[in-house]
Amino acid sequence: MIENERPYTATDAGIPAASDEYSLTVGPGGPILLQDAYVIQKMQHFNRERVPERVVHAKGGGAFGFFEVTEDVSQFTKAVMFQPGKRTEMVARFSSVAGERGYADTVRDPRGFALKFYTEHGNYDMVGNNTPVFFVRDPQKFQDFIHSQKRRADNGLRDNHMQWDFWTLSPESAHQVTYLMGDRGLPKTWRNMNGYSSHTNAWENAGGEKFWVKYHFKTDLGVEHLTEAEGHALAGENPDAHIQDLYQAIKSGNAPTWTLSMQVMPFEDAADYRFNPFDLTKVWPHGDYPLIKVGRMVLDRNPENYFAEIEQAAFEPSNMIPGIGPSPDKMLLGRLFSYPDTHLHRIGPNYLQLPVNRPHSPVHTYNRDGAMRYENPGDPTYAPNSMGGPAADPDRFGRDFSWSVTGEIVRAAYEPHAEDDDFVQANGMVNKAMDEPGRQRLVSNIIGHLKQGVQEPVLSKVFEYWRKVDKAVGDQVEQGFRAG
Repeated sequence: MIENERPYTATDAGIPAASDEYSLTVGPGGPILLQDAYVIQKMQHFNRERVPERVVHAKGGGAFGFFEVTEDVSQFTKAVMFQPGKRTEMVARFSSVAGERGYADTVRDPRGFALKFYTEHGNYDMVGNNTPVFFVRDPQKFQDFIHSQKRRADNGLRDNHMQWDFWTLSPESAHQVTYLMGDRGLPKTWRNMNGYSSHTNAWENAGGEKFWVKYHFKTDLGVEHLTEAEGHALAGENPDAHIQDLYQAIKSGNAPTWTLSMQVMPFEDAADYRFNPFDLTKVWPHGDYPLIKVGRMVLDRNPENYFAEIEQAAFEPSNMIPGIGPSPDKMLLGRLFSYPDTHLHRIGPNYLQLPVNRPHSPVHTYNRDGAMRYENPGDPTYAPNSMGGPAADPDRFGRDFSWSVTGEIVRAAYEPHAEDDDFVQANGMVNKAMDEPGRQRLVSNIIGHLKQGVQEPVLSKVFEYWRKVDKAVGDQVEQGFRAG
């Protein structure tokens, strides 16, 4: 290697990588290809980095309950759980993203909001957060993002310098970082936070009409947050404060509830919408696609065995029942592979036979054997067969949800839309969603975070990053930091 030449990224086999940022897709907005061995290797290796706890969302808790449809949205989807008056049993798990199982609940971090619905057509899982956006838009960068939030390799300590280095080199992170550093980055309790699908999903009605949708679970208790000082104090006094709060609320009969509303975009609108509607770093303005009320979620039963029912609960966005499908959101498409793969490693090949994960509907499968399998199908164990074994029935349940794509196989960003910008929605959050006290808390939180080890040259990049979000905020961050 030439002296001072930067080393190139390579696969674990030493093959030079084609890109650190983009997955291999059919056209800039098309599906990710299985032949992208590098991104698959990154996902698979990442999913096996920690044993046995989750690689991300390791610290969490949850409860059981039900979802009940209170409105009629059957014009948008044929999914059985969203039909009028339908009531579906479910389990929910809330979590922190970056920390380990012993992590304090009240540290500034996004919160996971994972839901499993036990429908008569199988499990439907929604893997979301308490924020409607995310830090990156391509799964090629997800593993690297999480590594920047984890502990250093040399001293085993977390490092804010690494976090800001990654964020400032990834401008698409600005919207989510604004959420994180604002009030909603530190919810008072899990009961006092909203939940979002974040990803765009697809709905299809009985007539075959398709729609793009986003889920918004709004807490009926109201959104409340902790200050940075309150969070730090609770972290020392009771690091399991959120787990304890949820458990005691349900035990005392104060079942928390959320109202589900949807944003629904006509299928054809996506092609020429003013920004890419499948970009996970952006929200759809409610003025364009207002919320449509659907129903309510109630958590009214605590687990009897935390390990069996919460720690072993496995949520995967690939679990989609008829009437619901994926979108061209690259992060969602990557997670369709990544989540089941990490469960195979963490829990085992037959994790779906565990009671918390087992569907409440009949399971007719030709999968067999493997570690800890306790129920095997009888003969025949192959398809097709002439012995009366189960057979797919697309005429009854519909075929795979699809959309049309064309283009060369490339590693590229999404095709540009008229108003694509990484900072405009973060600016809107600062100037429209936050009041002046909220903006000052944002500035204070950023400064406090930077003072925990962030150095040059990253420090100057942080100031410029925030000036791109909002010049006044960026100036205040730099002035406040340099004032000591």
